[in-house]
Amino acid sequence: MVKSLNPSYTALLSTLFSITLTACSGIYEVDENLQTSHAPKQWSTDLSTNQVQDNWFEQLKNEQVHQLVEIALANNFQLKQQSLEIDIQKQQLIIAGSALWPSLDMTLNGNRRKSVLGDNPADYSGTVSLDLSLQYELDLWGKLSDAERQANLEFMAQLATFEQAKQQLVADVIKAWFSVIEANQLVELYQLRANNTQQNLLIIEAGYQQGLNSALDVYLTRNEVNNELSRTSEQQALKVLAIRQLEKLMGQYPEGKLFVDAQLPLLGSEIPLGLPSDLVSRKPELLASWYQLLAKDSALAFAHKQRFPSVSITASLSENQYDISDLLSASSLGWSLLGNIAMPLFNAGKLEANEEQSRLVLKQTEQGYLSTLYDAFADVENSVTYEQSLKERYQMMIKAQENAIAAETLSFEQYQSGLVEYTTVLDAQSRSYDAQSSVIQIKNQLIANRINLHVALGGNFSESDSVEAQGKE
Repeated sequence: MVKSLNPSYTALLSTLFSITLTACSGIYEVDENLQTSHAPKQWSTDLSTNQVQDNWFEQLKNEQVHQLVEIALANNFQLKQQSLEIDIQKQQLIIAGSALWPSLDMTLNGNRRKSVLGDNPADYSGTVSLDLSLQYELDLWGKLSDAERQANLEFMAQLATFEQAKQQLVADVIKAWFSVIEANQLVELYQLRANNTQQNLLIIEAGYQQGLNSALDVYLTRNEVNNELSRTSEQQALKVLAIRQLEKLMGQYPEGKLFVDAQLPLLGSEIPLGLPSDLVSRKPELLASWYQLLAKDSALAFAHKQRFPSVSITASLSENQYDISDLLSASSLGWSLLGNIAMPLFNAGKLEANEEQSRLVLKQTEQGYLSTLYDAFADVENSVTYEQSLKERYQMMIKAQENAIAAETLSFEQYQSGLVEYTTVLDAQSRSYDAQSSVIQIKNQLIANRINLHVALGGNFSESDSVEAQGKE
């Protein structure tokens, strides 16, 4: 004959079942389609949408830049901080997971007393006690699992953040290396300008002594020599600053003495962009933001389930003895087993406010994710647009450089023939050197923008141009 349950137990189980259904429903959850629903089908450009490949960095053929990147990845201070943050998050993951396991505590106490009654000798007595306590909370509503899931997602977010930091560091090192190359070329150009101006001064001073040139031309030329020497000195300082920036990225003392001997390459071919929807799963920054959003979703679930009963089991084992050797005697040990159901009844709206706060934080994080997503799309679109503009500017500046150099040569010849004033020569020289400087700067801007595009596309640098740092136009 099967005995029926006590009505009070039946009512309790019915209440708990109803609470379980309530605890597992009515929670604001993240829409899984959020990642792709906001991605356009195509980029606004007509560039190739073939799959982005992940070996662009290997296309850099200069051994020095590879060594510099390796040193930076091993020594960069900010990257080490990110690495330690992963270790910290890993410990947090262990802490969160420990709540799913029983906890066992032991307490050992001992005391000794002295008592004196009248003229009797002192009487000494003592006791020792051992208490073992085992506690375990049943994860009926999945609350503890939500806490562990949150810690897991935050750990994954930190891993993605670290990967993004690595990629950004590689990009920064490469751009800093090319900036040093640009500074080197500008120093050489400015030194050439100063040398040419000094040679012009010698010619004009000789003509002045022969009565062919005026004193004004001599003063103007001397002034131009001083200006060019000043520009050269300034550019040499900028070169040292660029070297120091590169040394800092490598985690080295910024002495400004790193030697770089290479030329700026000219990027010609396009790179495949892939589809906008591919960016969601490629770019570590977006993955980190998504994991953070899912972590907030788990935090909301945890806050929601905090409002429902917690069921735990407590087991204890204890004994008091006069002799420590008797503590572990099986016949003398006492034990107890207790089940607990704790349910919040009144807390002035604290738990409800915690849940609503978690819900608002989740919605706030969702908007932050969407902002990060659209920023990622904008980075790609902007880099492509800027690259097209830079290529057009470069082609125009190449023609301007050719014309300016020809005009500089012609103006000086006409000045020596007495056909033009020396101010015309100075103006032609200024235009020539400005055009040559612009060509160098635009080439480096093209390289930096291309690197930014690789970072914006996510993953490692894509296979595109075989960029040889020793290459020339």
